[in-house]
Amino acid sequence: MALLLFCATAFHLGLFPPLSLPSRNTFLLYRGGFGGFGTTSTTAGSAFSFSAPANTGTTGLFGGTQNKGFGFGTGFGTTTGTSTGLGTGLGTGLGFGGFSTQQQQQTTLGGLFSQPTQAPTQSNQLINTASALSAPTLLGDERDAILAKWNQLQAFWGTGKGYFNNNIPPVEFTQENPFCRFKAVGYSCMPNNKDEDGLVVLVFNKKETDIRSQQQQLVESLHKVLGGNQTLTVNVEGIKTLPDDQTEVVIYVIERSPNGTSRRVPATTLYAHFEQTNIKTQLQQLGVTLSMTRTELSPAQIKQLLQNPPAGVDPIIWEQAKVDNPDSEKLIPVPMVGFKELLRRLKVQDQMTKQHQTRLDIISEDISELQKNQTTTMAKIAQYKRKLMDLSHRTLQVLIKQEIQRKSGYAIQADEEQLRVQLDTIQCELNAPTQFKGRLNELMSQIRMQNHFGAVRSEERYYIDADLLREIKQHLKQQQEGLSHLISIIKDDLEDIKLVEHGLNETIHIRGGVFS
Repeated sequence: MALLLFCATAFHLGLFPPLSLPSRNTFLLYRGGFGGFGTTSTTAGSAFSFSAPANTGTTGLFGGTQNKGFGFGTGFGTTTGTSTGLGTGLGTGLGFGGFSTQQQQQTTLGGLFSQPTQAPTQSNQLINTASALSAPTLLGDERDAILAKWNQLQAFWGTGKGYFNNNIPPVEFTQENPFCRFKAVGYSCMPNNKDEDGLVVLVFNKKETDIRSQQQQLVESLHKVLGGNQTLTVNVEGIKTLPDDQTEVVIYVIERSPNGTSRRVPATTLYAHFEQTNIKTQLQQLGVTLSMTRTELSPAQIKQLLQNPPAGVDPIIWEQAKVDNPDSEKLIPVPMVGFKELLRRLKVQDQMTKQHQTRLDIISEDISELQKNQTTTMAKIAQYKRKLMDLSHRTLQVLIKQEIQRKSGYAIQADEEQLRVQLDTIQCELNAPTQFKGRLNELMSQIRMQNHFGAVRSEERYYIDADLLREIKQHLKQQQEGLSHLISIIKDDLEDIKLVEHGLNETIHIRGGVFS
């Protein structure tokens, strides 16, 4: 109670300003396909306690550091096992001669999320933080007020050390402290795989191309890490690219028994084996920087996670993040502390966008290829239909000629006579004026009339201007006069030709009489 009064008095006096809540824009949504939220490994205390836990693992996918729990941003605790080794020490337990789990010591749900008693340590740390931010007594003069403002600035940034007393060590400001301003809440997909699926994620510090080119060697190396047991088979479920030239490889192990049955090794058992010190060293030599299980959380675990805000995250922001969750069944809020975490999520988002775009390009190419194949197939079908019709006609002609040759010299049989009578009847019905032929003639006449009326209606009419029409008439009149003049000249020439011809004829007769 005294501690709460001290903090309230400090805020009331304005010794350090209140924290402003981030706007809704700071709640970043991420729908990734990782299926796991990176984990933190803590040695004491809850990962979501007020004090920052001591990190002992490598950086995780969604929250910072590796843990031995479930793969969430800031770990739930650890699960210990005394008989989960592979290779040596196997042969009892499940009857497969492999993973023995009879003596495995798994913590209960209460113990999994239980928080060790650290109230005195947390209280002292909170008192020291409040003293460094409000009333340092390092110098004993007005410079302590300047030091207090400097400590507040460091606390807001989440870095540095806050000196406040000569006899007490300084306070280490981290980004998990409640006064750090660079925080937000995003959303990550919850894994939906069961422990029986046996999926374990290994993050390699190598490019995807290198992993795929050496996939067989990688499987053999992991089999050696498992002790080289011939009853165990390592299988790769999937390979995915991560930012910073890293690659995520999802594996599972199948164990076969002497009687021919097989099963997948549970993910927790396989993960516990990978977390052994000597095994982890061998994995690191292969380039593994992080390992985690890809298993779904129980409703009780999700409830426990949502009820306790992460370290340094304001409960109001955490509650608002739960309310704004677009899909509470598939997404879960996770804290984003600092610019590095924001940059990492941005890289992951860009990587997923590129993968989606690549997949869309592949689908588009497949669709284009299918459209081309469809067009080619349709053309071939039409060609084959025409060919089939032609062959049918040719076959019918061959059958007719063959039947004629076979029946030559024979009298008409009764069935053939019946067919001839039926054909004659059909022919008469078709030729009857009131039957099909008359109807067909009527339809043909209607079609011709419609075509004629359509042609008449389609004729275009032009209207000429009066002046233009006058000019045309004048031009045609001149042409007509010219033609008339030309005709008169031709007639005169014809008369002259006749006169010349008549004169020539008389001359010929006269010469003929003289010579006679």
